[in-house]
Amino acid sequence: MPMTLTLKNIPDAIYDRLKAAAQTNRRSMNSEVIVCLESVLLPIKVTPSERLARAQELRAALPQVKFKTRDIDRLKHQGRP
Repeated sequence: MPMTLTLKNIPDAIYDRLKAAAQTNRRSMNSEVIVCLESVLLPIKVTPSERLARAQELRAALPQVKFKTRDIDRLKHQGRP
């Protein structure tokens, strides 16, 4: 059964971000708060093997570019004094 919760003393910065997020997502403030709470308190559990499989899928979708060590070092230091 759904419950009612009243929040007090919400800092202005949090309220403003919550309001902006609700508008962006076309939700009421109440719905936005519920979505935020669900994302923190009921996160989706992903097993290490599922995470690895997803990483491999993403890597396979990238263009195959091979960098040499000297290229990587040059890029790391590019723009640094």
